[in-house]
Amino acid sequence: KKIIIDEDWKSQVEAEREAAARAKEAASVEKAAGAESQADAMVWPEPSLPLLVTTLATQAMAAMGLIPNQGAQITRDLPQAKHFIDTIGLLEEKTKGNCSAEEADMFENVLYELRMAFVAVKEKK
Repeated sequence: KKIIIDEDWKSQVEAEREAAARAKEAASVEKAAGAESQADAMVWPEPSLPLLVTTLATQAMAAMGLIPNQGAQITRDLPQAKHFIDTIGLLEEKTKGNCSAEEADMFENVLYELRMAFVAVKEKK
């Protein structure tokens, strides 16, 4: 059986390749736009003092190895943990008199828990 290749067939194949390439490019553009719109659609919490303290406390806990990092690995960096704990202490000191009773309690509780955890982790070392 002989296959006959004519110019129409060649042009049709070329047109199909170009259409597939355009479709692939359009899909990647849509995917990128979808990722951007998904990021835009993400609802971020309102900035607040408790959110800042919680963020710093989480970083301190991660630095102490109490929660895994993004690679699900447990690593310890006690100087970094101390830095985050000291930063929370600085915030407590600098905001004293300007905090609500709830915020003052939050500082006291968070700092107590982090300092106790730091001592426990340091003793295990």
